[in-house]
Amino acid sequence: MRRLAPWGVLGALLVPFALAAAPAMSGPVERQAVNITAISMFLTFVVATLGITYWAARRTRSAKDFYTAGGGISGMQNGLAIAGDFMSAASFLGISGLVFASGYDGLIYSIGFLVGWPVIMFLLAEQIRNLGKFTFADVASYRFGQTQIRTMAALSSLVVVAFYLIAQMVGAGKLIELLFGLDYWMAVVAVGVLMMIYVIFGGMTATTWVQIIKAVLLLSGTTFMAFAALSAFGFSPEEMFRQATEIHPTGLDIMGPGSLVQDPINAISLGLALMFGTAGLPHILMRFFTVPDAKEARKSVFYATGFIGYFYILTFIIGFAAIVLLAQHPEFFKPEALSAEGAVLSERLISGVDGGTNMVAVRLAEAIGGNLFLGFISAVAFATILAVVAGLTLAGASAISHDLYASVIARGRGSEATEIRISRFATFGLGLVAIGLGIAFESQNVAFMVGLAFAIAASANFPVLVASIFWGRMTTRGALAGGFAGLFSAVVLTVMSKAVWGDVLGHTAPGPDGAPVPIGLIGLDNPAIVSIPVAFFFIWLVSLLDNSEQAQRERIAYRAQRIRCETGIGAEGAASH
Repeated sequence: MRRLAPWGVLGALLVPFALAAAPAMSGPVERQAVNITAISMFLTFVVATLGITYWAARRTRSAKDFYTAGGGISGMQNGLAIAGDFMSAASFLGISGLVFASGYDGLIYSIGFLVGWPVIMFLLAEQIRNLGKFTFADVASYRFGQTQIRTMAALSSLVVVAFYLIAQMVGAGKLIELLFGLDYWMAVVAVGVLMMIYVIFGGMTATTWVQIIKAVLLLSGTTFMAFAALSAFGFSPEEMFRQATEIHPTGLDIMGPGSLVQDPINAISLGLALMFGTAGLPHILMRFFTVPDAKEARKSVFYATGFIGYFYILTFIIGFAAIVLLAQHPEFFKPEALSAEGAVLSERLISGVDGGTNMVAVRLAEAIGGNLFLGFISAVAFATILAVVAGLTLAGASAISHDLYASVIARGRGSEATEIRISRFATFGLGLVAIGLGIAFESQNVAFMVGLAFAIAASANFPVLVASIFWGRMTTRGALAGGFAGLFSAVVLTVMSKAVWGDVLGHTAPGPDGAPVPIGLIGLDNPAIVSIPVAFFFIWLVSLLDNSEQAQRERIAYRAQRIRCETGIGAEGAASH
């Protein structure tokens, strides 16, 4: 009966709602009136998940319980949790807003995020589960120098987590200020405190069930929204597209590529970062240790790919449907976007949405289901942020306690109780830092941070991970050179791009009309097309030049590593020097 407890809470959560029927958020927001319905539904979610946290805390007795939920999560459950961990508020609100504004081109983010999952399923899932124990650093350092590789992997993970977490916290504050009418700082503190409670007391078990519940609620809400919107067009996508092209200010152009990313090089670079960055995110890779074996790991990726792909199809429908349906609701637009008769001006359709294009899905929810469905979608958006930041924080705390303390500082001699205690202190510290930085970055443009997190994951984590598994000649020195080269090049090239050099640091140049416009030192908006090859090149070059005795031992150890990759024999712990 105890195994059914979370499902019972999930069912209770869904009952009232069943009866009812990129970009990170950045820039100024316009606070809405306090939405009592949304707050009530969100408090229901919080109470239920705190109950799960209490249940999980009683089951968390060992490091394995804390980091991986005891390895007892099924493939189906883990697939839902991965989807809940991955489908952020930026995905839900940002991509539907991009489709609303740019049409077909909004799909570049959906496709980029999605195609990384087959890479994980066919290349990495089984090997990661068989080689690792708690974190992806277990895999990357399996036959190499533990201190060096774990330190590099932990630093890279913490950098990725930090940038991703800051963007999520700032997005949380602005989103909740928009949807709930709460002060920005209150929203950031609420997210930070709840995140710390989930992770400190419930560990991976609580985090997993928070993510599962969030995924079910988000998929349920977006499914209802998409089908209700399609019903306005007789369930004909063709009719929806036809009406959208008649209303959208760019007409038929929204059905073709080029309106959002016009430069092919930047489009390829963005796609590479999204695809391979997904396969290098520490909080995603950590989920493969929560299942009993490699077969369940593959199943979890299969389910996650299906859930995530289905979700992105829904956001595409929501974005196009909103073009037509929101134009029928002048109350969702700013006064300057309306004609003298009160109709929405076609040329102001995109710029005139009250709250900006990130609010398109929320406005559509209100248009379709009134205040009750608006409250539900608003609460789900808040829950979405909570689930993502909980996963990020647990990954960061694990890098500190397991990779740095237990493996580097204590060199495997520390007790499990001490390791868990340090992980909880690390969670508390990361939570405070996240709250502080979230408040400090309130007025800053943090949209580049999510892109930078994916670029670093693709340039530092992914090359080292893949080469350590599939290339027997890689050495510790090669891994260090490639990992740091990828990390350094991704950060430097991002700083030199227009998104940071111009938009954040304020460097400008005269435009065609003489007005100052933001500029970058390079034409690349995303560094992946350069930084990923740089990482692989340094791994290859330095490893081939390394003829030390340690390098020879590491190459010999590759055969044993391949046996473990394929069979899972001895999968209870990583090898060490």
